[in-house]
Amino acid sequence: MGRFGPFGDMTTMARSWRSLPCLLLAGFLAVAGAMPAASAASMGEGAAIPEPKSLAAPVAKGDLPPVAERLPETPLVSPVEASCPADELGGTLDMLAGSAKDTRILPVFGYARLVGYDQNYEIVPDIAESFTVEEGRVFTFHLRPGMKWSDGEPFGVEDFRYFWEDMAKNPEIAKFGVPAELLVDGEEPVVSFPDENTVRYAWTKPNPGFLASLAAATPFEIFRPAHYLKKYHARYQDPKKLEERVKKSGQRNWAALHFKKDRGQRNDNPDMPTIQPWMLVTEPPSERLIFARNPYFHRVDAAGRQLPYIDEVALTISNAALIPAKVANGESDLQAAYLSFPNYPFLKRGEARSHYEVRRWESGRGSHVTLYPNLNASDPVWRDVMRKADFRRALSLAINRNDINKAIFYGLAVPGNNTLLPRSPLYDERLETLWAEYDPKAANALLDGLGYERGEDGLRRLPDGRQMRIVVETAGESQEQTDVLQLVRDDWRAIGIDLLIRESQREIFRNRIKAGSTLISVWTGLDNGVAKPATDPKEIAPSSAEQLNWPGFGMWVETGGTGGESPEGAEPDLAPIRQLIALRNAWEATLDPGERARIWSEMLTIFADEVFTIGIVSSVDQVVVVSNDLKNVPERGVYNYDPGAYFGIYHPDTFYFDCPGALSAESRP
Repeated sequence: MGRFGPFGDMTTMARSWRSLPCLLLAGFLAVAGAMPAASAASMGEGAAIPEPKSLAAPVAKGDLPPVAERLPETPLVSPVEASCPADELGGTLDMLAGSAKDTRILPVFGYARLVGYDQNYEIVPDIAESFTVEEGRVFTFHLRPGMKWSDGEPFGVEDFRYFWEDMAKNPEIAKFGVPAELLVDGEEPVVSFPDENTVRYAWTKPNPGFLASLAAATPFEIFRPAHYLKKYHARYQDPKKLEERVKKSGQRNWAALHFKKDRGQRNDNPDMPTIQPWMLVTEPPSERLIFARNPYFHRVDAAGRQLPYIDEVALTISNAALIPAKVANGESDLQAAYLSFPNYPFLKRGEARSHYEVRRWESGRGSHVTLYPNLNASDPVWRDVMRKADFRRALSLAINRNDINKAIFYGLAVPGNNTLLPRSPLYDERLETLWAEYDPKAANALLDGLGYERGEDGLRRLPDGRQMRIVVETAGESQEQTDVLQLVRDDWRAIGIDLLIRESQREIFRNRIKAGSTLISVWTGLDNGVAKPATDPKEIAPSSAEQLNWPGFGMWVETGGTGGESPEGAEPDLAPIRQLIALRNAWEATLDPGERARIWSEMLTIFADEVFTIGIVSSVDQVVVVSNDLKNVPERGVYNYDPGAYFGIYHPDTFYFDCPGALSAESRP
């Protein structure tokens, strides 16, 4: 469990504090909501800013500047204050992961962003001191004077200039041109730097998704640590010296080396500076990865104490199947990953023994388990079948969602479609059950109407005479999904369709879908089930090659028609696809909230009526296990990827371990 006091023998501080390296963190940081900015002086006239206990020694030795010199002139003030004295804050937060690749999720939990979502899902300043938007097309960001990277180097406009001029506009690095997030109808922005603390992006037309891309769980970042990456850029290095670095690294050229050093989201480079609350200090690969506090982090609490409260995060790699048991044994201080609702009774039994509390947070996803018919399947016969709305409707009507809810989710979930949740202002109750009521008779009638006759074996036949056997593919990461599919298999067999289950690793799973090898896949539903009119409706229209139900159409939209598969033409089954694309374009072209809400409503209706995804159940609570010693973690929250970054919007830099003096003998293992 969490350990108190400083870093002990300082093994996690193997590098000099003067050159503290790091990588985009990964712990749990949140966007600062509507927190006020304040100067250090405003936190107490003449009062010294308290030094985090674990940093006192390097400060005393002169290896690290005092906290007043490390903070920006206007740190972000979190409206919280730990009940413990400053000299009793600290400790190690233990978490478990199922794979070394899970370090990639840590920058999501970290959630320090230029701008980010608050707990009302409004976008507010965070790293930026403030920002303005003019006509939806001119975005001006005012940075915090005196802010620094985790290695003590200045954070400022040079980091933004470097990204724009030396990366986004450099064809050797940006091989496919300026990133899509920075294009509006193919138009690049005009990027300018009015002064040493101001960055401006301007287009001639609105870019409604720009701020959301910066605030995303996995953000589009328009800055980089220029002082660090210049060491690997041909514009700034002697060609011979750079070539030596390329050869030593085993990369094919300088651009490949630069890419390797820049992989912040992979969280595998301890040398890369960060602005997150904790930074990687363990050289991968390792079974236990340590993320130490960033001594230059830009936030303080209401008493002026620098955040984060917790000194370090330790991520231990384990067998994913064993994580629930390890959590029940008290081996994690804060855990939600690899815990599912069926684990709830088992984990509850371990509460008293292992000194933790099991909490239930709401899900922000449109559906907990969702089937995705692939409209870009490579098999021409199956592709034609999957594109028929009545076939998708029949599959949905044949599923007994109430039985699945009772058998797997204890009757506590909400059977229905993959659509927006009641907490969204765009929620439409009728769409929750459209084509989602259990009606096998109606399902059979739809299939009969399509001419799919049954053979003597009871299975229906494709137009070319093959049996209707559908392989539903999973990423092999959720036993719940497999359990649901086993029940769906019985329901579909009753209407003459056989269901087979195929498990694979996530990367293979994704690649097979994009290649059209997958007929139907299973995943969670809409990432953002709490959308607002200002939210880009990209999830319910083709927009990306990563979409599971229409990857080819998504790529076509994403590449401006240069890749993927075009939905244009006279094929009637694709008319709703074309309509969704047109409606999203209309949404992008207007800034009127009422018109945007109307467009959302029309798109949601089309999406549900055409059954482009088959939701099974929604509102399945996420199990969150919290150590009894860990404070400031909400009793109830919304556990969602984007928006939300899971723990991110709840300010994990303000989580802390209770004071040692306040703990009774019974409260510790």
